[in-house]
Amino acid sequence: MKLNPNTHVSSIISFSLLLWATLLVSVSSDLASDRAALVALRAAVGGRLLLWNLSSTPCNWTGVKCGQNRVVELRLPGMGLSGLLPIAIGNLTQLQTLSLRFNALSGPIPSDFANLASLRNLYLQGNSFSGEIPGFLFTLQNLIRLNLANNNFTGTIPESVNNLTRLGTLYLENNHLSGSIPDINLPSLVQFNVSFNQLNGSIPKGLSGESESAFQGNSLCGKPLVSCNGTESSSSKLSGGAIAGIAVGCVVGVLLILILLICLCRRKRGKKTETRDVGPAKPAEVEIPQEKAAGEGDNRSSGFSGVVKKEAKSSGTKNLVFFGKASRVFDLEDLLRASAEVLGKGTFGTAYKATLETGMIVAVKRLKDVTVSEKEFKEKMEVVGAMDHQNLVPLRAYYFSGDEKLLVYDYMPMGSLSALLHGNKGAGRTPLNWDTRSGIALGAARGIAYLHSKGTGISHGNIKSSNILLTTSYEARVSDFGLCHLAGPTSTPNRVDGYRAPEVTDARKVSQKADVYSFGILLLELLTGKAPTHALLNEEGVDLPRWVQSIVREEWTAEVFDLELLRYQNVEEDMVQLLQLAINCAAQYPDKRPSMAEITSQIEELCRSSSEKETHQTPDVGDGSSQQAYSVDSGAPSSVKD
Repeated sequence: MKLNPNTHVSSIISFSLLLWATLLVSVSSDLASDRAALVALRAAVGGRLLLWNLSSTPCNWTGVKCGQNRVVELRLPGMGLSGLLPIAIGNLTQLQTLSLRFNALSGPIPSDFANLASLRNLYLQGNSFSGEIPGFLFTLQNLIRLNLANNNFTGTIPESVNNLTRLGTLYLENNHLSGSIPDINLPSLVQFNVSFNQLNGSIPKGLSGESESAFQGNSLCGKPLVSCNGTESSSSKLSGGAIAGIAVGCVVGVLLILILLICLCRRKRGKKTETRDVGPAKPAEVEIPQEKAAGEGDNRSSGFSGVVKKEAKSSGTKNLVFFGKASRVFDLEDLLRASAEVLGKGTFGTAYKATLETGMIVAVKRLKDVTVSEKEFKEKMEVVGAMDHQNLVPLRAYYFSGDEKLLVYDYMPMGSLSALLHGNKGAGRTPLNWDTRSGIALGAARGIAYLHSKGTGISHGNIKSSNILLTTSYEARVSDFGLCHLAGPTSTPNRVDGYRAPEVTDARKVSQKADVYSFGILLLELLTGKAPTHALLNEEGVDLPRWVQSIVREEWTAEVFDLELLRYQNVEEDMVQLLQLAINCAAQYPDKRPSMAEITSQIEELCRSSSEKETHQTPDVGDGSSQQAYSVDSGAPSSVKD
């Protein structure tokens, strides 16, 4: 039988039209299903702002975002929702982000959440959800951030949490969870908190690197908290041989201590005999007090005593060398009689607050490991003393002798940016808003740009938050510039590692592009509120560039920012722009980094933009929902994986 060609073509066309119609109906049906789920949610929990226009597409509704004609985000934070969640949200099968934080929702999490296979971010904090944390949440393999804090969850933390291999954030604080913490071993986990529950037992080894605040308010022990003191299982008890070895070691230790005490007594007795000898009077000596270890009381002393010799004026005493128009209302003897208080121990020495008898206060840095000659020291200090800019801490005077090198600066009463960001984390802390942080960033940039403009070879060499000091109006003053060339190669501790550019191998030779890298880390610290690696004593800190780039690669930029910044509205775009600038500054290769002049210009424009918006900065603590629309080029190296 022979087919009619026209009939054959007609059949093909009809089949194609039928296929397209089927696809369109399918797509429409999927969005219709999403719409029905949202309408059911609205009917169940209400909400003062859920004034959705039901005659329009749900993609235009407040808090709803679509992708490929499906609902992919639902953000309803602080909307006054109350009651029980219906069995409906599980029909949003393409949902990637769900934020219902800070409402009055109660009851258990509905079982149909198990259908949200695409879910990456779940924010339910600040409600009254109750019951055990359902195990089906830990079957959602794509979850990256899970925040169940400030609810009424009970029961234990399921061991199945380890199924979430991509999880980066797990917040469970302020619930009623009990039992022990399971052995959590998640390679991507960077944010963790189970504080103020009813947990007990030892902290798993895999979580020992978290901060103490992540575990407080429980009955837990082990690092980073106090030792468990023998509460470990019987398998960890010491053997008889080990106990015997410890006993023998203790006996030997006691004997050594007795021998040491006898030697010290004899030595002391010998010194007393020497003081009875009559001889010519020795010149008086004064010494800057050594910095006390933590827990040894305050850091005040009666004065600088014991090292710097006060020689007779007739022998040509060296005095302080002042710069420019600096006030000369005191001399070396006045300084040595001043009461001293340790401000901190830095890369190049210890800083002191010196209060003169006249009431005048100055900051004194006692340098260590200075390797240059007196002539070279004088030449370099002349260069530093000539630096005159409103965003630099001016060097007022210096003293040089064979044993002592002292630098005298203006005293900054508000301390450092590091202390401001990481010092007081308690209830009395005043949140740092965008205006304060961006102003500090601009002031620091201007000071460093001035240094770079003074010559092709001038760089700071030690940019970090503890070297950004603050006035009473929170204006930034850059300190410690020009000192990196004075110290020996071994004098720089690892506390600068988190700020150091990857190409720097000698801390005494830091280029201006390396300064830019350090400033980029400083900006990331300002924006995230996190300290970089080894920046703080007793805390490891965070590999900031790597952490930020990993978050940005997940296209969830808001998670980068300090929660104190997310309290304020209308500055999201400016924050993201400053984040992009910070990432550019911290580029792996020096030629990819902008100059400090370019950086300063961009921050000035950002601050001008914020000022023109006349932002009132109304607090609205959140998950940064409005930032999702902005994109950041992470510039992440290939080693950074999702």
